[in-house]
Amino acid sequence: MSAKVICVTNQKGGVGKTTTAVNTCYFLSKDKKNTLLVDFDPQGNATSGLGVDKNDIKTLGLTMTEVILGTAKIEDAIRKTKYKHFDLAPATPELANAEVEVTSMDKKFVRLRDAINTVRDRYDFIVIDLPPSLSLLTVNGMIASDYLLLPVQTEFYALEGVAQLLESMKLVMKQANPNLRLLGVVATMYDRRTSLSAQVFKEIKKYFKDLTFNTTIPRNIRLAEAPSHGVPVGAYDKFSKGAKAYKEFTKELEERVK
Repeated sequence: MSAKVICVTNQKGGVGKTTTAVNTCYFLSKDKKNTLLVDFDPQGNATSGLGVDKNDIKTLGLTMTEVILGTAKIEDAIRKTKYKHFDLAPATPELANAEVEVTSMDKKFVRLRDAINTVRDRYDFIVIDLPPSLSLLTVNGMIASDYLLLPVQTEFYALEGVAQLLESMKLVMKQANPNLRLLGVVATMYDRRTSLSAQVFKEIKKYFKDLTFNTTIPRNIRLAEAPSHGVPVGAYDKFSKGAKAYKEFTKELEERVK
């Protein structure tokens, strides 16, 4: 078994990136796929969204900060979540300082890839939640991955910055990871009541064609509430529109990577 590694990224914040990473992992694990979520965003929202206190340094143990600095192995930072088949490698705001330190170190672009390769045979899927920026961490994530998943919100300026991100992806493919592929684009924060959402979704489809996922992720109060309770939406309210959408989306994702 060798995991399929997917990084979730968009340089624009607030597009449902972490929500997509957490909930996709949850539904992969529900499908009995051994799944690891790597929180590689200094905001640590994937970590707190799974009920782990990213500020409680005493009980937190090792995190992706130590892994990227090379002072710990990723297997020592990985912890079980309360869900079967679902593990987490947590992050804290300290990761931002580590990024600065790594800039002057050897192999600064392949540290995440090298770390992940040591546990790749233990999982079916490894999902990396990347920061909303084109940073050293983001490049590490792209180099470590087989696929890039791009969440785009169905609002004004949705495609702004996407071209730049795709340029960076092309550069990474050319110079460091020729196997990287765009897995697809998932439309988030879709509001059926507005013509704007439909219009933007049409634009996304026009731009990305078959790479656009058919499943759209709706604006849903349960999706917004779940992280504050430290659980994925499927565990918070499995009958909510948000949970049903992510379950459907995850099925579609699994089909694409077969």
